[in-house]
Amino acid sequence: MADTDQETLEVYAEMMRGMSVSQRMTRVFELNQMQRAMMVPGVRAQYPEADDNEVFLRVASRILDREQMIAVYGWDPALHS
Repeated sequence: MADTDQETLEVYAEMMRGMSVSQRMTRVFELNQMQRAMMVPGVRAQYPEADDNEVFLRVASRILDREQMIAVYGWDPALHS
C-alpha cells in the first residue's frame, strides 16, 4: 500500500488485531460488497440497456475469470462483450 503512510498502516493493523475472527470476516465481506457496489455505476454507464441480472453478471465477470463465469453462472463474457 504505497499510498498509505506507515503510521496509518500501524493503526489499521492494531485495529485488526483487536477484532475477533468473526469481526474480521464480517469486515472482509463488507469490503467485498462495497467493491462490487462501486463497479455497478461503471457497468451501467457502459451498458445502459442492461437489466439488473446482466449488470450482476458483468460485475461478476470483472472478478471471476471466464471459466469460473461459465461454470458458476453459465454465462460466457466473451460472447457478451
